Amino acid sequence: MDRERLQKQVRFILETDKLKQVLRQNVVIGTKRNENDAEHSWHLAVMAVLLSEYSAHENLDLLKVIKMVLVHDLVEIDAGDTFCYDDKAREGKDERELKAAKRLFGLLPDDQAREIWELWREFEEMKTPESQFAACLDRLQPLLLNYNTDGHTWQKPGVTSGKVYERNAILEKAAPGLWEYAKEIIEDSVRKGILKR
Repeated sequence: MDRERLQKQVRFILETDKLKQVLRQNVVIGTKRNENDAEHSWHLAVMAVLLSEYSAHENLDLLKVIKMVLVHDLVEIDAGDTFCYDDKAREGKDERELKAAKRLFGLLPDDQAREIWELWREFEEMKTPESQFAACLDRLQPLLLNYNTDGHTWQKPGVTSGKVYERNAILEKAAPGLWEYAKEIIEDSVRKGILKR
């Protein structure tokens, strides 16, 4: 056993526990408690397993999608969560997250650091079928939470159905069936008055 390798892996594992402390804007269904990033990532992994059949790509590498959704928000341990509809808060986001990625992924043994780094970059770039599907899940999950919490985060200033459509537009190409479902949810939310037109 390589004791130094194991120590690096355990150190990273313990560091990632901090993801449970990073609060998101969404609340957990049935509560007023904010969802944390670890819950969000776990939820996306469950969604990947259950919804992969809706990907526009037949030969999707599901394990890669699961890995991506589990690591995509790790940088928020240092960089914090940025509300997707807050343009001001998004300024400097890329730099904050890049700095966080270097520190966090650097805790791992070199081979694993490279793998996590590559998964994170691939997710951010959204150029591969796997990263596009992972991004679909990352957009659909908050949509489902908002729909089932009376539009909790949609009540914040400036959030409109147009912005929600724009945020979820990647579904149209990468998961057309889920796009149709998302559109139904958005329109029903407008009808119910929980999302402004």
